[in-house]
Amino acid sequence: MVRKLSLLCAGALVGASAMSLIHGAGGTMANAAGSDTYRQLAIFGDIFERVRAQYVTPPEDQKLVESAIQGMLSSLDPHSSYLNPEAAKDMRVQTRGEFGGLGIEVTMENELVKVIAPIEDTPAARAGVLAGDLIAEIDGVEVRGMTLSEAVDKMRGAVKTPIELTILREGATEPIKLKIVRDVIKVRAVRHRVEEDIGYLKINSFTEKTYDDLQNAIADIKKQIPGDKLKGYVLDLRLNPGGLLDQAVSVSDTFLERGEIVSTRGRDPKNITRFDARAGDAIDGKPLIVLVNGGSASASEIVAGALQDHRRATIVGTQSFGKGSVQTIIPLAENGALRLTTALYYTPSGTSIQGKGITPDIKVEQPLPEDLAGRDVSRGESELRGHIKGQLESEEGSGSAAYVPPDPKDDVQLKYAYDLLRGVESHAAFPPNPYHAVLEQEQQ
Repeated sequence: MVRKLSLLCAGALVGASAMSLIHGAGGTMANAAGSDTYRQLAIFGDIFERVRAQYVTPPEDQKLVESAIQGMLSSLDPHSSYLNPEAAKDMRVQTRGEFGGLGIEVTMENELVKVIAPIEDTPAARAGVLAGDLIAEIDGVEVRGMTLSEAVDKMRGAVKTPIELTILREGATEPIKLKIVRDVIKVRAVRHRVEEDIGYLKINSFTEKTYDDLQNAIADIKKQIPGDKLKGYVLDLRLNPGGLLDQAVSVSDTFLERGEIVSTRGRDPKNITRFDARAGDAIDGKPLIVLVNGGSASASEIVAGALQDHRRATIVGTQSFGKGSVQTIIPLAENGALRLTTALYYTPSGTSIQGKGITPDIKVEQPLPEDLAGRDVSRGESELRGHIKGQLESEEGSGSAAYVPPDPKDDVQLKYAYDLLRGVESHAAFPPNPYHAVLEQEQQ
């Protein structure tokens, strides 16, 4: 069983998601429960009391209730979950872009902790933790039998204290033991650099800092490259698991002059929320190439989909993750929270990418190094058990390889993007024609 809880060590919830936050006490009952529902609840109450009274060792009431709630939510889809007060606090800290721990995004798979991706320039990344690694032991204690939250708690600790992880890695004949020193993880939402006549922008995650960091990065690139020398920009969204919905909208708006960015549609057909761009293109209409792969999810896909549909950017790489659902964080009593899937999002063309992903305009595969040859490094929403089946989902599914070489010299996808901007390579999809934008109202 795969349970996607997407926790960042130590314990901050974000993962491959577009999240909207609701502040204040949560919620009203949407539908009155019928008599059959109350009978089922009576059965639950009977079982709860029997477990409390007759289980071989006295269980903790709070743990029983939390486990029951978590089981209910995990049966809905892989992205809905209950956050106890500690997990809810971690989520709030992480969305601010700073937290303590090792710097890995993890999920639970077959009773082991699976690494989705190490965060760039963190203790875990420097120690050699790789996407797809399975953590079997934490400081010599087996992970089997733990919940994901319990495993994350064990990986927490004071800054500058060591921890030993025992890792099972596909292709390795023996378990790998890694000693890592905990540290404060300050996630730089946006990294940038100048590549001669091209501006490179790498968005790592969509936190509260992303939009401001992006504006500062663009301003710095403009200072370093005169406008008449600047060939264009590369926006790298590979291995970006997502984050806050409002930040995805703001990032898209950075490059768009007008039009719809994304719409979210809930259970009620009338419950449609649209987000539109405001006038002003921060890069002054310069050519833009967006890189995506199987690690580009949710908020990343909102940005890629908006820029693709408006023909503002050319999308290069491989099929994205395919997570087209929005989770609302609803505060509960005692400072806990409910993370509930409340809507699907749609690109400006009215297309849901749930279980399908963003198909690049130009497909460029990234070769795997010898030590990863034969390994399955593909990631996709359609692989997750219990995921919401998308309208356009096919047997082919979503996602692709989630690998980016650590050395840019080995990065085939990035090199192709540079060659397109410099005119070394040519393709019919570049530059895109904004007059050929595909918008929903044109299809009606």
